[in-house]
Amino acid sequence: MTRVLTAGRKEPVSGETRSVVVFLHGYGANGADLLGLADVLGEHLPDTLFVAPDAPESIAGLPNGYQWFPIPWLDGSSEEEAERGLQAASDDLNAFLDALLVDEDLLPEQMVLFGFSQGTMISLHVAPRREDPVAGIVAFSGRLLSPETLADETRVRPPVLLVHGDADDVVPVQSLPAAAEALQEAGWQDVFAHIMKGTAHGIAPDGLSVALAFMRDKCGL
Repeated sequence: MTRVLTAGRKEPVSGETRSVVVFLHGYGANGADLLGLADVLGEHLPDTLFVAPDAPESIAGLPNGYQWFPIPWLDGSSEEEAERGLQAASDDLNAFLDALLVDEDLLPEQMVLFGFSQGTMISLHVAPRREDPVAGIVAFSGRLLSPETLADETRVRPPVLLVHGDADDVVPVQSLPAAAEALQEAGWQDVFAHIMKGTAHGIAPDGLSVALAFMRDKCGL
């Protein structure tokens, strides 16, 4: 049974919704953590609705902190629990995205997934396995889960922008070339990458500028 995700939103500056960006936050954060980026991006994407759901699972001892799925080396969960959590969260997210498209009367090619850290992981897991491609995936500071199953399970290949800080001490920057290689081996044509110099586990201004250009130019926003 899918869980309904609670989401914050920021309406288009123009008042007319022609596209939507879905922010998917990292482990221990919540939707509000990324929604502030809409203040910066909205000026340049005036017809874009920004939506930021909370992940489905709360984290014990962390008020207002959520996770998409357990992380064994952080919380002591088993690999089986992590895999079950990933599958359940994928179902939740797919249901959320489907409902959002219906509610806003948009097509999948008018939607961008914008992930950070664990939000990137679930974005890169869910989007290729959907029936129709989204406009693109902006993937900050994460990694590609289960690269060995990607080629067999891929149904669509939306454009992907991988962005990572070279001083990231949470998710190693080596995760970026590993993801790019796996995507290309699975048949992706549109894979782009940007390294944020001197940046730890976060989103620097240069990375956000590259993400904006990707969303506008590649995804027609």
